[in-house]
Amino acid sequence: MIVEKVLGNLHELPPDAGEYAGLHREKVVLPSTDLVKRIQRVTTDHGKEIGIRLPAGSADLRDGDILDVADTNMIVVSVLPTDVLVIAPRSIHEMGVVAHSLGNRHLQAQFFDASSEYGAEVMVCAFDHTVEDYLKHVGVPYDRQERVMPVPFRHAEHAH
Repeated sequence: MIVEKVLGNLHELPPDAGEYAGLHREKVVLPSTDLVKRIQRVTTDHGKEIGIRLPAGSADLRDGDILDVADTNMIVVSVLPTDVLVIAPRSIHEMGVVAHSLGNRHLQAQFFDASSEYGAEVMVCAFDHTVEDYLKHVGVPYDRQERVMPVPFRHAEHAH
């Protein structure tokens, strides 16, 4: 089977999405780094091989994406948690200093507000021991966690 489009996302379905109610969920378990790949071969948790060939310009895969629905079964993307640092600066000044320092390292980061699942305004980046050492040195509050990220960390192209 070759999947050429995502049919929807479980996390965005209305509560009364009867078309998917009662279907068995077969999972394609992926690390966050594989979510950006347009073409790949994957295996479900039931041993079924699937080819994914998404058109150029397609959105990255996300946790809960529905790849196939047939009879009593659906195939869904399940993303492995990523080892991250959740950084919670106490002031805009502290955030600016941290963001500038991490930006100079070309480290990808994601930002969340207080209404997010973090419950605070935070910056989240993939775990890196040198960043953790830096945060300890400057005394900025942070926590190391395993999280399923809503979007994958992506290398940002740049030039100086």
